[in-house]
Amino acid sequence: MIPVAAAPGSGVFVVQSVMPPLAPWRGRLVVLAGIVLVGLNLRIAVAAVSPIIQVVRQDFALTDTQVGLLGTVPVASFALFGSLATPVARRLGLEPTMILALLLSMTGELLRALAGGAPAFIGWSVIALGGLGMGNVLLPPLVKRYFPDRIGTVTASYSVAMSVSAAVPPLVALPVAQAAGWRWSVGMWAILGFAAVVPWVVVIVQSVSARSHLRKLLRRAPRSDRPAALVRAGAQESRIVWRSRLAWALVLAFFANTTCTYVLFAWLPEILADAGLGADVGGRWLAVFAILGLPASIVSPVLTARMRNPFPLVVGFAACWVAGLLGLMLVPAQGTALWMVLVGIGPGTFPIMLALIGLRSRTPAIAVALSGMVQGLGYALAVVGPVGIGVLHVATGSWREPFLVLLGLVALLLVAGWFACRPTMLGPEPAA
Repeated sequence: MIPVAAAPGSGVFVVQSVMPPLAPWRGRLVVLAGIVLVGLNLRIAVAAVSPIIQVVRQDFALTDTQVGLLGTVPVASFALFGSLATPVARRLGLEPTMILALLLSMTGELLRALAGGAPAFIGWSVIALGGLGMGNVLLPPLVKRYFPDRIGTVTASYSVAMSVSAAVPPLVALPVAQAAGWRWSVGMWAILGFAAVVPWVVVIVQSVSARSHLRKLLRRAPRSDRPAALVRAGAQESRIVWRSRLAWALVLAFFANTTCTYVLFAWLPEILADAGLGADVGGRWLAVFAILGLPASIVSPVLTARMRNPFPLVVGFAACWVAGLLGLMLVPAQGTALWMVLVGIGPGTFPIMLALIGLRSRTPAIAVALSGMVQGLGYALAVVGPVGIGVLHVATGSWREPFLVLLGLVALLLVAGWFACRPTMLGPEPAA
């Protein structure tokens, strides 16, 4: 659906069910390849370390504090660098900024593989994950720019790639570390980052406006002389986004879902071990939890794009969250498979929010500003989740209170999702 009528004077636009003519895929396949390859990189720097952390710990004598810091680095880096992606994209353009993000990630992955000690390993991990944080923010506006007629399908494509990037490294990281050493296991993923750079270089080479824009920047031309970028989020777009109830609803929904997901990534093995199932069993269920995001990544963005109001999807995924969390809280050792399937399906709201960034933005410029706000602020709020839940568990000596907090976050997800899914659009009113 596309917006064709505006609510006068509001800056918020009503969606009407008028479909644009579908453009052919021809001419956009290079961009699609670039988007999917970026998706394949977005979780690797996170998922490649945790399976071999004990091997790294033996080499560097990592303290418990440093191990805990490594668990917090992903969300913190996503928040910090994701917030930087918007102003950088305003100046450089989306495609050059994506190349910069990929180069940052590749550099961090390679140099942390060569690190001589724990501080360097952690520091270069920040850079590797920071590049991915920028990539997180840039993908929705790139989809909006190149595939406004296929937002659901393309969002599903890179969401699936993200799920693969989270599921594959745990399967191969430890065998490679045992065969060739942990440094090879950590650094080899930079090859995939290099592969993701190539399509975006091709896109820039083929784009006359992008080349002209970069030449002007390199010559340090006055701002008034620089060519107008095809995608630019200026002060007006930022004001519209930050004053929007829709944008804040997306932030809160993103925060609630992300916090629940990362808390389980951090604590699920210990939760199941405390239930008497053993740490090895908890590790296997954690892998299942990651893989179960794949079906939702395929289905939910496509359905979101086809529905005027996708809130029923949010309700369905939230119901899975509630049932799974209640099962893990009350009887974790009984029916564990069912509880894990349910909490594995619950994060399907994540690709819904990614799709809504493009679907609710009138222009790519608005999508840049909205994506930066939603992901930057959402990840920033989620930083306290894993640490706070751990502190609460230690303070109470029980997992009951932490699970009640997670259930409260699911309630927040429902309320915020109701506002986020309403059929409104962000952007300036069209000319008469």
